[in-house]
Amino acid sequence: MRFKTVSSPHRISSSSITKVMLKVLAALLPGIVALSYFFGWGVLTNILIAVPLALAAEASILLMRKRPLKPALSDLSIVVTAVLLAVAIPAASPLWMIAVGIIFATVFGKQLYGGLGFNPFNPAMIGYVVLLISFPVQMTQWPAAHGINGAEAVSLLDTLRYVTGGSLPIDIDAYTGATALDFTKTQLSQSLMLSEFSDAAVYGSLGAQAWEWISAAFALGGIALILLRVMPWHAPIAMLVSLFIVAEVFSIYDADNFPGGLFHLFSGGVMLGAFFIITDPVSGCTSNRGRLVFGALTGLLIYVIRTWGNYPDGIAFSVLLANMCAPMIDYYSKPRVFGRREKAEKRG
Repeated sequence: MRFKTVSSPHRISSSSITKVMLKVLAALLPGIVALSYFFGWGVLTNILIAVPLALAAEASILLMRKRPLKPALSDLSIVVTAVLLAVAIPAASPLWMIAVGIIFATVFGKQLYGGLGFNPFNPAMIGYVVLLISFPVQMTQWPAAHGINGAEAVSLLDTLRYVTGGSLPIDIDAYTGATALDFTKTQLSQSLMLSEFSDAAVYGSLGAQAWEWISAAFALGGIALILLRVMPWHAPIAMLVSLFIVAEVFSIYDADNFPGGLFHLFSGGVMLGAFFIITDPVSGCTSNRGRLVFGALTGLLIYVIRTWGNYPDGIAFSVLLANMCAPMIDYYSKPRVFGRREKAEKRG
């Protein structure tokens, strides 16, 4: 009697790509709420514009590749990419700028490599870097955070009018401003010491004003994903620890020219990058030891770019550079195959 042989895996998991992506989107909500509180309706308009554009761009490429639409669009991976790009760029970005970023993220960052599971680089960071290189002024000018220097709130209608090519009812210079990272870099480049401008309005208790709360909200969502075992903890923790230690070492060496570790952790997109960007299972590393190296390398690169590079945040470039190193890290961090050492010893 012949028995039917079924290949592994023999245990069917209740998880799926769609369920995982839904959990990621849910974990992003605290950060999105915090961003919206401090920077207004522009955060939501970014998302409302980015998601349909990303779905349309992916559908167009799938049609040209003669691939079925439903499996690719229903897994929500492109929605997560669109939301990540939308919250990473400045709030109330113009529609045309969001469109450029989404097209590069979807087409050049994902589909030209073969779609989900084949992209060597994080698609959202591909779109972000293209925007940062092409439109550096727009990408470094965030709206003034709510409650800082009497910043005026802008209504949803005025925000929609602005992002679609209109003008704001207030002076644009009063609406936007440099981030704390950009401000710090500019002041230090003018040979000023940290103690001379540490009381500026852009700084909070731990890091950048408003951004310390936003960072905490993204960290809360990321920790929830780890506790739910949606993603492993190795890469995000390694990145945060690496960035903190390097920053603290340089701050101890020269506190007048190098901000401390907490400032770096709670300024800019560090928490978003740690818990939602470098945890991408496709463009990151596969083994736990590899994830530790990958995360530590990303944290080191962030500090190097922030301190000596031309870009104040450095998250996107660091992630893409680490993505390039992921195959090599995987090669040298492969877990030992069971029985290999024993066979080698017998041959010896």
